[in-house]
Amino acid sequence: MEIVISKTALKWFKDEVELKTGDKVKFYPKVYGNSPVQEGFSLGFTVDNEPIDIITKFESEGMWFYVEERDLWFFNGHDLQVNYNEKTDELEYSYTKSPE
Repeated sequence: MEIVISKTALKWFKDEVELKTGDKVKFYPKVYGNSPVQEGFSLGFTVDNEPIDIITKFESEGMWFYVEERDLWFFNGHDLQVNYNEKTDELEYSYTKSPE
């Protein structure tokens, strides 16, 4: 599994979440909503500077974006791409089947 954060999404995190060098963002499944990879679950994130068991991460400008091993099931064999949609002023998550 791989995580990719676009430059515009990275800027959104710095502006809206006020991320700075050394901060770590954890992506995790939430028990409501839907996603293309899991019905009944959506993807959330939190700033969590105490990772437990990182299975994959994306690092840029000294900031980490990661998924812990216990949450890998959510992605169901998919990579995560995080982009920013200027029209809706929101993050967008895309899921691509990971190469085997």
